[in-house]
Amino acid sequence: MSSYLPTLKQLQYLVALEEHGHFGRAAEACYVTQSTLSAGIKELETLLDVMLVERTRRVVRFTELGKQMVEKSHRILREAEELSDMARSAGQPLVGDIRMSVIPTIAPFLLPKLLPQLRKDRPELKLYLKEETSQAACDSLSHGYVDCVLLAQPFSCGDVESEILFDDEIFVAFPKDDPRDPPNIVDPALIDDSRLLLLEDGHCLKDHGLAACNRPELRASARMLGTSLHTLVQMVDNGLGLTLLPKMAIDAGILMHTDILARPIKSDRAVRNIALVWRKNSPRKDEFKLLAEIMRQSQSWVMEKAA
Repeated sequence: MSSYLPTLKQLQYLVALEEHGHFGRAAEACYVTQSTLSAGIKELETLLDVMLVERTRRVVRFTELGKQMVEKSHRILREAEELSDMARSAGQPLVGDIRMSVIPTIAPFLLPKLLPQLRKDRPELKLYLKEETSQAACDSLSHGYVDCVLLAQPFSCGDVESEILFDDEIFVAFPKDDPRDPPNIVDPALIDDSRLLLLEDGHCLKDHGLAACNRPELRASARMLGTSLHTLVQMVDNGLGLTLLPKMAIDAGILMHTDILARPIKSDRAVRNIALVWRKNSPRKDEFKLLAEIMRQSQSWVMEKAA
């Protein structure tokens, strides 16, 4: 058994190389030179007397042991970071850095309303935001790249805890002159699967919308996929079909300057829960609960002002 203990820096280099698949890009992510990163990984292999990475001129390939080391390194680095978080949370809450992933069907519609109030209430908090799809955001949380995630539930995000902020209703959006325009509410059975436009896989809103309709065949029938809600709105406005939109996007004005109408869906499942999520047993749990409460109150204030 080797008496050598890898350093956290070496493990960071190894994880970065696996994530980026390129020595140069991994070095940039670690803010070191390529030679420093390469030497650090080589020293780790030499001292452990193992090969972790197969190096060729074109490809960086991890050995099986290397893959296992990366997986373990993620956990070690995350726990080391939690030691720092533990000390930070013992002082004044919501002071310093918080890295948050936000899904694309929330970020552009909610954050412009919430962030000004958050900056006013907590000026010493530095919130670093990263927009990612739901699965990518949960992976970032699991690996310790971010501290918390703002997403829509239900969605399986691993071993996490969460605080629901508010509910967000799902609507059907279609051209103004659609002959099947109902007066108040849309029966899911009336949704034309041949005209339905959905987000690409990876966006949880797609699954929430389909669940609201309770028509599993819609997933296979949808003939066109969009990369964002704004793209889908443009397609609908050009007469290419209909789509599903969350209320927060509609309230934020996504349908302004379009000839699109939106109607609620006649379904108890036509809603998604907007939630703040963090790793289970995080030492910053109380901070995240406080952040969730601030965001919840800010959202209520915004809704009351809009009314």
